[in-house]
Amino acid sequence: MTKKIVQFEYEKETKNSVRYKEVPDDGTPPIIGSLYVQKWFAGNTKSLAITIEKKD
Repeated sequence: MTKKIVQFEYEKETKNSVRYKEVPDDGTPPIIGSLYVQKWFAGNTKSLAITIEKKD
């Protein structure tokens, strides 16, 4: 199993959600890209971290 923490920063607000863009590690391509989070959960948060676990 491999775990990876992916960082996101605020990009823009849409009607019902907030879009975050991935901040990739230096020299690596994005893993997820954009992430949409519902406004009721995101609130005024400017950055998020998501943990992905790869089960081999």
